[in-house]
Amino acid sequence: MGQSPRMLEPSLSERHFFGAELRRLRERARLSQARLGTMIRFSADLVRRVETAERFPSQEFVEACDGALAAGGALIRLLPLLEGSRTNPGMRTTSPRGPAAEASSLLAVPAEEALGVADMVIRVPFQPGVLDRAALDWLNCPASPRLSVPGHADSLDQVGEEDLDSAETALAMFRQLDHTHGAGRVHTQVQRYVERELNRLLASPPASEAIGRHLYTLAAGFFELCGYQAVDTGAHGLAQRRYLRALRLTEAAGDRLYGSYLLAVNIGHLALHCGHPEPARRMALTAVRGSETRATPAVAAALHAVVARTHARLGREDDCLTHLSIADKQLVRSKPEDEPAWIRYFDAAYLADEIAHCFHDLGRPQQAQQHLDDLFQGSVVVGGQGS
Repeated sequence: MGQSPRMLEPSLSERHFFGAELRRLRERARLSQARLGTMIRFSADLVRRVETAERFPSQEFVEACDGALAAGGALIRLLPLLEGSRTNPGMRTTSPRGPAAEASSLLAVPAEEALGVADMVIRVPFQPGVLDRAALDWLNCPASPRLSVPGHADSLDQVGEEDLDSAETALAMFRQLDHTHGAGRVHTQVQRYVERELNRLLASPPASEAIGRHLYTLAAGFFELCGYQAVDTGAHGLAQRRYLRALRLTEAAGDRLYGSYLLAVNIGHLALHCGHPEPARRMALTAVRGSETRATPAVAAALHAVVARTHARLGREDDCLTHLSIADKQLVRSKPEDEPAWIRYFDAAYLADEIAHCFHDLGRPQQAQQHLDDLFQGSVVVGGQGS
């Protein structure tokens, strides 16, 4: 009786992610490991060991699998990530103690490096004074994208669709790793990718205006993720810098909707977290104003929820309830399939959590508890009893 295939955990590491993708593509092609091995002239055992993250694949193996499985370059585009994981000094990528220990060792930073980085980034102060200028620049930026590096048809290093596909794959993987492990534990890997690969793409001419816009939006996603991770490590000033960099990239891409989200949900929330509710309120209101004609219902709900949070922190109950009511009505109108992928997490339960925070800050613990209950029940009633 054959053994059932080992369960894969693609969020553990780059190597696990590759193994899961290889198995998915092989099973989609309805090939056994032995059959694929015959087609690519590698052993079935090697296919098995790569799929289960026991072995790093060679470039020849990856290229052969990509061709045999008609992957269209999807596996080849993972090579830079695999190589970065393989050659990363000071980090073990194999372990005799099982997947959990392997994940821990992969995501660990050498103690002396971790202490130095933590000491450096936590010293970067959060600066509320620079936010108004950034918000005004965003509000007044031209509607058309501003590509700083024009494309040239004969340029050998221009950014093309394959580069974008590779960057999208990397961003999806890093988000999954961050969601699984949290607390900035994949910060080093993301930062390394930004420094080595993303900055190279940003310095190269895009093949077309559309590719340039897409590249800048993807880059904004990377810097937003870096900002989240900086918050997780307590480096609020560094998070601010990364969010502002992401905001400028959306300006260059002409992506007004994503920019409004960054300004309110990322930068506004960060200012609120750092004890600056008035700058946070200005950021969120600017986002609402600057996206009125573009905001989808879920995005509008998220923006107004942040405005409500700032009013609650300032003790302005009527204004808080007004914006919560708008957020609730907007969310009811939302259809996930019509929303950008990055806002689909914002559902009734998430809004209930925001409402609970508002009532907590307003000094109304009973209403806060009511909406915490709603978080688990999936229902939202703005104001609760006695509002």
